[in-house]
Amino acid sequence: MTAQILVLAKTPVPGRVKTRLCPPCTPAQAARIAAAALVDTVNAVSATPAAGRTLVVDGDLPAPPGWSRVVQRGDRLGERLAYAYADTAVPGRAALLIGMDTPQAGPRLLARAITALGGDDVDAVLGLAEDGGWWALGLKDPSHAQVLPEVPMSTAETGARTLVALADRGLRVAALPSLTDVDTVAAARVVAALCPPGSRFTATVTAELGA
Repeated sequence: MTAQILVLAKTPVPGRVKTRLCPPCTPAQAARIAAAALVDTVNAVSATPAAGRTLVVDGDLPAPPGWSRVVQRGDRLGERLAYAYADTAVPGRAALLIGMDTPQAGPRLLARAITALGGDDVDAVLGLAEDGGWWALGLKDPSHAQVLPEVPMSTAETGARTLVALADRGLRVAALPSLTDVDTVAAARVVAALCPPGSRFTATVTAELGA
């Protein structure tokens, strides 16, 4: 089975992204850090073999060359996630969705997720985040994303509750490695240290927050 990759992203506008970095960051600094995380994420996805790549965006950010683009819809995060799968669904094609908060997730890890999702004994793959959420969710049948609006988002139990919701639908879920996502200044420093050489995120964190 082929798989596409979806990147859920916000246009990096000061005051609308990475607000938990403020203070010590200014809104403009936080937006530059968010933009750098998105650049690294897009580069990693572009370098990962996939059946398609779609930017699911809040705002007017254009799609990268060779990508598709859909606009986010829905009010709550769970609704926007469910619509992201529904609005990009292609019959017979699995979907792996990630956000823009884990720029350390390079092509090797993303390819590993797609390979795992293609297994005969797997219906979904889930990568938990260290803060209790999740950074990646792959679904062999994207219609199963219908469970997401019922899962409380942005809590310390979001990842665990998502796993339970998927299991309650009878899905066999394979675990991906847990990652730290960029929600705080401390987390940004941790993630910057994990990114590969040449990372835009690492350079931007160093410039904005210091070594």
